[in-house]
Amino acid sequence: MGNKKNVLSTIALFMVIVLVAMVINITFNLRDFSLSTAKLKAELVAQSVKNGLTSHMVNGIMDQRNFFINETKNLKGIDDLWIVRSKAVIDQYGKGEDLPKDNIDKKALSTGKTQVEINENLFGHSTYRITIPYKAEITKTINCMQCHNVKEGDTLGIITMVTPIDDLKVSSIKIIGIVSFVLLLLTIVILYYINKLVYPYLAIFSSIKKVMKKANSGDYSGKITNTVSPESKEVAHWINEHMQKIQTSFMSIEKTIDIFLSDHKSSEHADPIIDVENTVKRLADIYNFRKTIEHDENLIDVYKRFGKILQEKFDIHNFNFIEADTTNKKTKIVYVSQKILCDPIVDGCRADRTNTVVDSCQFTGVCDKFKDNSKYYLCVPYSISNDLDFIISIVSDTKEEQERVRALFPFVQDYIDTAKPEIVSKKLMQILEKNAQTDPLTGLYNRKYLETYIDKYLYNGVYKNVPCGVMMVDIDFFKLINDNYGHDIGDKAIKIIANTLIDVVDQDDVVIRFGGEEFVVIIVDCTEEELISKAEEIRIAFSQQQIETPDTTFTKTVSIGVSRFPNKAKDFWKYVKQSDIALYEAKQTGRNKVVKYTKDLK
Repeated sequence: MGNKKNVLSTIALFMVIVLVAMVINITFNLRDFSLSTAKLKAELVAQSVKNGLTSHMVNGIMDQRNFFINETKNLKGIDDLWIVRSKAVIDQYGKGEDLPKDNIDKKALSTGKTQVEINENLFGHSTYRITIPYKAEITKTINCMQCHNVKEGDTLGIITMVTPIDDLKVSSIKIIGIVSFVLLLLTIVILYYINKLVYPYLAIFSSIKKVMKKANSGDYSGKITNTVSPESKEVAHWINEHMQKIQTSFMSIEKTIDIFLSDHKSSEHADPIIDVENTVKRLADIYNFRKTIEHDENLIDVYKRFGKILQEKFDIHNFNFIEADTTNKKTKIVYVSQKILCDPIVDGCRADRTNTVVDSCQFTGVCDKFKDNSKYYLCVPYSISNDLDFIISIVSDTKEEQERVRALFPFVQDYIDTAKPEIVSKKLMQILEKNAQTDPLTGLYNRKYLETYIDKYLYNGVYKNVPCGVMMVDIDFFKLINDNYGHDIGDKAIKIIANTLIDVVDQDDVVIRFGGEEFVVIIVDCTEEELISKAEEIRIAFSQQQIETPDTTFTKTVSIGVSRFPNKAKDFWKYVKQSDIALYEAKQTGRNKVVKYTKDLK
């Protein structure tokens, strides 16, 4: 209804302006017509008076001119009339009674031009005064210069006449009133028909406006009901049908999104279109993340990729990823972004153990393993599979930053849920690969891993062109252990030597169970003296180990052959062979010793 009032008010205002403009135009036209009529009337009377005076002068009866002038003055439609002589005529015939009455007369005499004065009063008497000069002229019948001592064109005098224009004014007012009434009536008729024609469109427009206003606020359930014409009903049907489709589509999208996103309704926008746009972008980001990690080679690459998401997308920079083996009760830090501020290795992680979020903002000092009390920490556990939990540990400098990070975790969980299948798959591949490359008895790498290690690290990796030492380690008289005490005690001896090797060598060194009771040890970046010293340390350490049986304990020794590998060419196995020759020499010359390969050994 507001729109209808606005449209009708605008049209009415326009019609009123047109009406007023037409009335003003008619008023001025009538005024001009009235004044033109009065002027024409005055000019006709003036010419008649001139002709009459000329006739009086020619006939020599100028003494009777006053009677003529007074009779003319008394004519209907003339309020006053007088004649004034010019100076030339006064000089010739005397002043008489014909003197100027005011400045208008004087101006007409001096300039020889017609002077007009209009006295208009809306409610009073209105007059039209015109002062016309008489000029000396020569025509076929009259020669003014015969009676007057003047030149042709000189002013002989003036005639002033005052005529009423009230009758014209009254006529004009009547005409204006009639025209105004007709125009007003026409305006009312036009507004009536405009209202009848425009109302259906204004009604549906108003209804559409209400529906669109609701839609703009996110509610697409509005219906257009205020329809009059068949056209508006058709338009309303189309719009209502499309709005219903949009509403149904949004509801369907929301149900579908629930399957993929953990908290898609957390958007700050009330408009479903904007919410859907943001959700689609969110799903696209998650999809791209999933497709990317599917092509990553191993699990650490997935963790690095996820770490980059936290840094670039969520602006989280200080965090660690922790794996918890729920079967073997072991915890391992698998990714560190900046610095480790807690120790989840010993006794596990509190978040994993309680399966709840650990938030220092909720309870100060909630985890006794966190080392820096000046910072805030948030640890969130996720169950990846029955055997594996994944914990994200985030450190913040302020409480406000911690609250911001906590609010982001529904979005972070989407990436965790997306990565779960890949984590499980790559973890399984990691386990299978480890089992394939690991000796099940000792937990050491096996010969298959050695082949991979040589190509990946010695020939092409970080130790390329770095001199290394190669040891062949063998337990002396190992067969007697199996024969005298059984294979279970033999296995125990194998485990003891394996642990001894691990304890003695450095973290970067590699211990391989080469077969049976033989082991290959690679000492990276070493001199010949360091290689022999390390071999002696292994020999002595193992000789001091007690091997227990149900009835007794005993000790054993090892023989070790060593060779230094320059690592300049891809000939590692050549030096394994040299170490094996040195080991054979140690066996042949008394055992329990370290022998360095020399060229004279066969």
